[in-house]
Amino acid sequence: MDRLWAIWRVAYIRVANKQRGCIFCELPSERKDFENLILLRSKYAFLMLNKFPYNPGHLMIAPYRHLGSLEFLKEEEVLDMWRLLKLSIRALKETMAPDGFNIGINVGKVAGAGFEGHVHVHVVPRWNGDTNFMPIIANAKVISESLESVYRELRKVIDEVKEEKA
Repeated sequence: MDRLWAIWRVAYIRVANKQRGCIFCELPSERKDFENLILLRSKYAFLMLNKFPYNPGHLMIAPYRHLGSLEFLKEEEVLDMWRLLKLSIRALKETMAPDGFNIGINVGKVAGAGFEGHVHVHVVPRWNGDTNFMPIIANAKVISESLESVYRELRKVIDEVKEEKA
C-alpha cells in the first residue's frame, strides 16, 4: 500500500467537528490579524485567508454581523463585501496570476456551509491544470504555498491599492 503524507491536514481534522462558536465573529474580535489570517478590515466586512484552503490564495469575505443568509444583509454590507470581492480578485491576479476564479456562497449546511450561521463569500483562484489525480486517487489536495507566504504577498498588494485610493 502506498502512503501519502499530508500532515498539515491533522490541524483541520482535530477541529472540524469540535468547532464551537463562529470564526467570523471570534477572529476579528481578537485583533490578531496576522495570526488569524485577516488581510483587511473595512467598515462592515472583512477579508481573510481560508486556514484550510482548497487552493493557495483561497479567500473568504464576511460581514461583521452574524447573519445566516444574504437576504438579511443591509445594503451597505452588501456593497462593502462587493468592494472586498473586487479587491480580492485584483490582489490575487497581481500576486498569483490565476487563470480564473470560483466565487461562491454556501447558504445552509446542505449547500456545504461549514459555518452556516454566518454568511460569507469564498474566492478560490484557479489555474489551468490545477486539478489532478491527487484528490481522486489519494483523497488529498496538494497546496503548493504556505499560508504565511500567501498572506504577505496579498497584504502587500492590498496595502498598495489602499494607498492608491487615499
